[in-house]
Amino acid sequence: MAHNYLHEMLPFLKEIDKKRQEQFEIYFNSAPLWVMDSLEIENIAAGTIFIRENEVVDTIYFVGKGRVKATDYRVSGIAFDFMKPDNVLALGGMEVIMEIENYRTTIQAETDCILVKLSRAKYQKWLYSDPETFRLEAKITCFSLLEEERRNRLYLFLQGADRLALLYVELYEKYNKNGILYLKESRTSMADETGLCLKSVSRAIRKFSESGLVTKSGNQILISKEQYEGLKKIVNEKIDRS
Repeated sequence: MAHNYLHEMLPFLKEIDKKRQEQFEIYFNSAPLWVMDSLEIENIAAGTIFIRENEVVDTIYFVGKGRVKATDYRVSGIAFDFMKPDNVLALGGMEVIMEIENYRTTIQAETDCILVKLSRAKYQKWLYSDPETFRLEAKITCFSLLEEERRNRLYLFLQGADRLALLYVELYEKYNKNGILYLKESRTSMADETGLCLKSVSRAIRKFSESGLVTKSGNQILISKEQYEGLKKIVNEKIDRS
């Protein structure tokens, strides 16, 4: 019954993949009706910033469809993309659990997105009155932070083209379709995600293309299963030597 009502309140659920549907169903499984009645849907375009670092946390967001990224501008004014959640994570939920009043990072849509919104006041009331939801949110947040810390440690061991190889490995594991990754990300985006300059990104792409580890097709980069294995081998060998 709860799942049926959730699908009524969030009709886009029928348009997304089964895994994400199930994540929403699990997350809102014990949500009272007043929470589900309070959910709002917002469509935003790629590039839209909907959370800004240091602004007051007044809204909790869930990504229903599309991809978002978190960007840190605090390191010498350089943008560094450090989080791309691919599960149902309450954006702003960490701040609520830690009793922080302001958002700790900037988050923008990487693609056109459908967002589900809930006011902080209502989210907080639900979270503190439902131990199971509190436990689930704490678990998801901790897993996300642990994964990000693991990724940061890997980048400490890698330099130059090896960082881009790690990025390609991560993207392949998350987004390949039938064994092929179709990558449309701009060089600027790749630079933001790896901490490399644009020239270093271009040199790394040229190096991988010439060695057959990626395939350039117009403005796209294609990575096959075999190429992914080659990139992963480079990353593992560098880490093992560190």
